[in-house]
Amino acid sequence: MTLLEEGGLNLGPLLPEHWQEMAVGIVLFLLVWWVLAKKVVPVFEKTYQERTEAIQGGIDKAEKAQAEAAAALKEYQEKLAGARAEAAQIREQANKQAEDLAEQIKKQAQDESARIIANAKAAIEAEKTAALRELRGEIGGIATELAGKIVGEVLSDDQALNKQIDRFLDEIEAERAAS
Repeated sequence: MTLLEEGGLNLGPLLPEHWQEMAVGIVLFLLVWWVLAKKVVPVFEKTYQERTEAIQGGIDKAEKAQAEAAAALKEYQEKLAGARAEAAQIREQANKQAEDLAEQIKKQAQDESARIIANAKAAIEAEKTAALRELRGEIGGIATELAGKIVGEVLSDDQALNKQIDRFLDEIEAERAAS
């Protein structure tokens, strides 16, 4: 029995019976520790370092891609704003041209309308003058014939007769103009 067992402390299988077992255990532990420290841990460290670098590289790439995307977005927004401004300017120019064209067409239409009205008035005046001449001639002929029937003679002085007819028609026109 060992000393620890005599004192009432029983460690059981944890306490080796011989010191040689303890020495071999320590040597084996140190040997395993040395193999792990020299062979296994460096592989783990290397793998860990590679993964860390890969992750960091991925993060760097992602940040770079994000920065490029942000720059591309900013450039796109600037181009879009420029395009919108240009479109607004083109729209404004088109509206101005349309207004100018509408004004020009309206002026041409008014000029054409005035010309047509002037031509129509001139044509009406010419027809009126021609109708009055024809009417005077017919009225003169009818009046002469009627006067000849009333008097019972044929009236032959055309010049005097035409003066009387013109005077009569002028009186009628003056009365009509006064009304």
